[in-house]
Amino acid sequence: MQDVAQRAGVSAKTVSRVFNDDPHVLPETRTRVEEAMRSLNYVPNVLARTFRAGRSTSVGVAVPDVVDPFFAAIVRAVERVCSASGITTLVASIGDDPARERPVLEALLRTQLMGLILAPVAADHAWLAPWTEHTPIEFVDRAPVDLDADSFVEDDRHGSYLATHHLLQHGHRRVAFLGDQTHPPSTRRRLDGYTEALADAGLPLDEQLIAFDAGSDDGAGRELERLARLADPPTAAFSSNARVTMHSFTGLKTAGLAFVGFGDFPMADRLTPAVSVIDQDPARLGQLAATRALQRFNAPDARYEHSTVVPVGLTVRDSCGLH
Repeated sequence: MQDVAQRAGVSAKTVSRVFNDDPHVLPETRTRVEEAMRSLNYVPNVLARTFRAGRSTSVGVAVPDVVDPFFAAIVRAVERVCSASGITTLVASIGDDPARERPVLEALLRTQLMGLILAPVAADHAWLAPWTEHTPIEFVDRAPVDLDADSFVEDDRHGSYLATHHLLQHGHRRVAFLGDQTHPPSTRRRLDGYTEALADAGLPLDEQLIAFDAGSDDGAGRELERLARLADPPTAAFSSNARVTMHSFTGLKTAGLAFVGFGDFPMADRLTPAVSVIDQDPARLGQLAATRALQRFNAPDARYEHSTVVPVGLTVRDSCGLH
């Protein structure tokens, strides 16, 4: 910056004002500084700016799997909100191992983020309390455990109730629940909604119809084969997340089961049969969380509601066999 200032015959502060597009710089001065920047191939030293300000100009996003359509939509929404304010986004994938969550988050937080958006996999977040004193941490999809922090989640229980009730309304009395081991908090809430719908229909909960190992092609295949061997097999199924639906799709179709999945995904409406879904809005979750993080960063003492529940709805296509 000093080299640019010397060549343009201005102060380093003026160089900074030109780079940041300050409208109060005189046109002839701006032209002179821009020419000096080009000739010296000048770019700002972001690390030096971070040291000087004591804070980076980045927001972190940590999700279990950036390839998962649901979490990818959250990341894209955070990026849109941040880029509109000239803020970069740092993205990390936690994976399915709860033990990996803390080291990944600590690596992000040590960069002095303006905020962190987190879709957790661990069941204890008390250790984050010291970090929340100076970094806004916003939870998406799953609420924090043992930590006072904002959360933005979808209405899991009501969504699974809608899906199960829809199948029961059309004559199915044996409805399977397909889940996996990587979404325990949301899976529990969705299992509660499924159970409630059965109870409201006067049907008992049959533990044999609950499958928790459908998070892979092999696992989904094994679970569907087990269900088919029951003395009274299911005629329909509720899939508790988009990943499970994708892994189970071929087996569900082959078995001729009616089914509804929790969460839409790319091409779901173009498959045969087109997949009926509980339509989440992950982009809305990401937008709300990123906006709140920036609000808390800019106004640390402001008061906000900690818990936000985003409604969901049923999108009926062909896979449930009902219109």
